[in-house]
Amino acid sequence: METENAKTELVVIGGSAGSLQVILEMLKNLKEGLSFPIVLILHRKAYSTNILQTLLQQFISIEVVEIDDKTEIQNNKVYVVPADYHLLFENRHMMSLDFSEKMNYSRPSIDVTFKSAAEVYGKNLVGVLLSGANADGVEGLGFIKKHKGKVWIQEPETAEVDFMPRHALQEVVCDLIIKPNNLPDHINQL
Repeated sequence: METENAKTELVVIGGSAGSLQVILEMLKNLKEGLSFPIVLILHRKAYSTNILQTLLQQFISIEVVEIDDKTEIQNNKVYVVPADYHLLFENRHMMSLDFSEKMNYSRPSIDVTFKSAAEVYGKNLVGVLLSGANADGVEGLGFIKKHKGKVWIQEPETAEVDFMPRHALQEVVCDLIIKPNNLPDHINQL
């Protein structure tokens, strides 16, 4: 496969209902010194307090950063998209926030970020879709695949809400079906 030896430059992880526990477990088991950043796109209420970054930081020694507009991308950091904004990648070094209309009833939209990341990172991107109750992220995974990136989908049987990963598996050719307990190992091996 063409993407097999591509160097990973970014991991984007999208999730909705039922994905937070998977992410907390993943963070606990990530190794130090990742040679790429991880970006988390999680559905949450538009006016939710921004305690997510503080919560996540308790589980990992790698720095967790809530993204501001024009945030510079650095390796070995975990970035969280803020509530009520879409995340776009301007290039391999800069992220920006966007307040355009909701996609799939969501802002941030996993699809918007996956598509933007695919255009910038191509074969050097890994897109991961976790538990959730709508189809956000499915189209974005297809876009990642079209740009030769890797697509990982949570095994629906392990998802608290299986609609999102089940729909993705029906629509997108997947490189890896992940279980929550082996997600950190797969990321650590990139």
